[in-house]
Amino acid sequence: MVNNLSNSDGNDIVPGDLAQCQKELGELKRQRAAEAKGLMESKGALLRLLDDAEKEKGFAEEERDRTIAIIKNLGDGIIIIEQEKVVLDNPKAEAFFDIEATEIVGQEIWNLISHPKLSPLIKLLQDYRLDLTKQELVLREGLILEVSAVAIIRGSEEGGKMVILHDITREKSMEKMKTEFVSITAHQLRTPLSAIKWTMNMMLDGDLGPVPEGQRDFLQKTYQSNERMIRLVNDLLNVTRIEEGRFLYDLKPQNIIELTEKIISPLRELAEKKGLKFIFEKASIKVPPIYVDQERFGIALQNLVDNAIHYTTQGKVLVSTAYDEQKEEFYFMIKDEGIGIPIEQQKRVFSRFFRAPNAVKTETEGTGLGLFIAKNIVEAHGGKIWFESEEGKGASFYIMIPRDSRQR
Repeated sequence: MVNNLSNSDGNDIVPGDLAQCQKELGELKRQRAAEAKGLMESKGALLRLLDDAEKEKGFAEEERDRTIAIIKNLGDGIIIIEQEKVVLDNPKAEAFFDIEATEIVGQEIWNLISHPKLSPLIKLLQDYRLDLTKQELVLREGLILEVSAVAIIRGSEEGGKMVILHDITREKSMEKMKTEFVSITAHQLRTPLSAIKWTMNMMLDGDLGPVPEGQRDFLQKTYQSNERMIRLVNDLLNVTRIEEGRFLYDLKPQNIIELTEKIISPLRELAEKKGLKFIFEKASIKVPPIYVDQERFGIALQNLVDNAIHYTTQGKVLVSTAYDEQKEEFYFMIKDEGIGIPIEQQKRVFSRFFRAPNAVKTETEGTGLGLFIAKNIVEAHGGKIWFESEEGKGASFYIMIPRDSRQR
């Protein structure tokens, strides 16, 4: 016979209740064991996360140290700016300006404009509000820097700016030597070429005696070759003046329509000799005097119209003018139906000595300097030049000249 157990209240506990208690106790133990296991797993996972975090921190620190080491040893000067404060520079930047890192790191960038050695750089950065690319800074005799500021991107946001200081003193020196060489050579060539031209004119005009018909053709071809050499020499001299900053302008108010007619008149004859239709469309409204350098502007317009004629074998060449009274701007359009410019070559159109492959095939002679010179002349007048073209379908060049470029 089994005796019943009693609980603390003196009530008997029957065997069925005891079994239930044991079951619940076992379940409770299993829950506690599961929870303990879960805690251990969580602890293990947390420890692994902490370990991974430590490793990542170590990697980040190594990467940071590696990046800083690269910056410190770069051949270019580097200044890093975050929230308009200098946070880092490198020895090259310090050497350029003869300063110590302690003089600028941690300082507000714009406060450094009063620093006697840094003021030229800060003034340049201020003028462009830290948004500049390849601007030249003559720091002192024998040191010219090319300054750029690039954004530091973190995620999808800008985290600051890196100012890059590249020493271009040697390149500028070489450019100067090259320019001086070209200038001297061109000047030396111009005198004998002019003498040859004068002599050839005398011979062709019969001033030096009759010229047999068989020799006349030979003299004419020689004369044309000499003319091409003279044009090349003149182009080279114009380029050297542009590069040396000596391409001065005699700006005077001009009747731009009359000036244009004067410039294109001989070119009209050239076009008609090729069998091309040449059209000049005048502005539909009265145009006030436009301030231009007559000689230089004539060179720019002549180069553009001459190109349109040379690279068009049939069809027409159109020179159109217009005036915007509200903006006080005068516009030219020089449109041809020639060979056009391949799309992959279009970015280089205004570069020195550039000639597209299809242009070389069509017109073997040419210096590739005409558009470079035209662009510099137009921009020196405060204007703009641009174009639209499709290979095989011609090209349209546009010029905008302000009414008074002295105010630009």
